[in-house]
Amino acid sequence: SSADLSNADLSNASLYNTNLRNADLSGADLSGADLSYADMSGADLSNTDLSGVIWYYTICPDFTTSDNNGNTCVNNL
Repeated sequence: SSADLSNADLSNASLYNTNLRNADLSGADLSGADLSYADMSGADLSNTDLSGVIWYYTICPDFTTSDNNGNTCVNNL
């Protein structure tokens, strides 16, 4: 199952170890959110505000991990 979180305000949210596989996060505000250990494989992050996000061992939408991408998923959406 995939969550529809499009346009959601998740700014500064603690999403530590959250399963966001295939979630629709398009247009969402994730600024300052903690995505440590989150699984975002297959998630749609188009037009999502990712400023200040904490990426730590996060599984990126392209199935790579943030720790192998310079501690970010911004280039692996």
